Amino acid sequence: MDREQSSAQQQPSREPVDGGRPAETGGGGRRAAAQRRQMRQELASAAMDLFANQGYEETTVDQIAAEAGVARRTFFRYFRSKEEAIFPDHDDTLIRVADLLASAEAEEHPLDVVCRGIKEVLRMYASTPGVSVARYQLIRQVPALREREIAVVARYERLFTRYLLGRFDAVEQNPPGWQFGGDDDSMLAEVSAAAVVAAHNHVLRRWLRAGGHGDVEAQLDHSFEVIRNTFWATPPSGVRRRGTLVAPGATGDTGSALEAAAVSALSASPGGEVLITVARTDAPLELVVDSIRAALGAAATP
Repeated sequence: MDREQSSAQQQPSREPVDGGRPAETGGGGRRAAAQRRQMRQELASAAMDLFANQGYEETTVDQIAAEAGVARRTFFRYFRSKEEAIFPDHDDTLIRVADLLASAEAEEHPLDVVCRGIKEVLRMYASTPGVSVARYQLIRQVPALREREIAVVARYERLFTRYLLGRFDAVEQNPPGWQFGGDDDSMLAEVSAAAVVAAHNHVLRRWLRAGGHGDVEAQLDHSFEVIRNTFWATPPSGVRRRGTLVAPGATGDTGSALEAAAVSALSASPGGEVLITVARTDAPLELVVDSIRAALGAAATP
């Protein structure tokens, strides 16, 4: 007998993709949503048990439904296929992540916001280590599940890429030091989003291979620092960088050379004095350099 609650039967078969939110109002909506989440978890648990005991290929949707104590038609209200039942939490997590991105303060570095978003996904796995490890072992054995996992990961990447592009469009809200503009925005957004997701996957899989032991959030935080230093490096203290972020001397052009000189000057011996020079923006570079040299020579004269 199908034991699904009638209120849960009326819920849509899937959460909207990429962060859409179903219309739910009042206590009745919240209860229905909770019932729906519970049923999804029970179906997923039944599927995992059957896959582990008799094999993925040998397990049918009818068997999963019977194991969970519901009818076949109920299963298809929650999942479109048996491989989808392995990933019951991602729809709700995607909505949580989308809400986090939407509510982030404009002053917060956008990469930090994306890192906070992907950490929600990590916490979803870390909340049930045993289930996550068993699911990981199963996915490694079944190509269809690996393909499904890739599709799930792509949803987060798209969400993060759209968020980063939106922040680039709101240049006036960006804090000094990391404004961007031009044709590289879309590339930087995609690369940054992909890097954050790839770092999450690397840390997560390493943790799962270790049986779900260890401080996985600390490991993820370390990977975030590597990404920040690689893709969104911040200038040294006292140096204000404007425009596209370029490592000093990376391109060999005059601007990069001057930036490298500024960094070198500010990191010189702490006992030296500080020289401040004022020049017109349309002054030839040679004249500016000559004036700096003259000022330094005068300062060095006893």
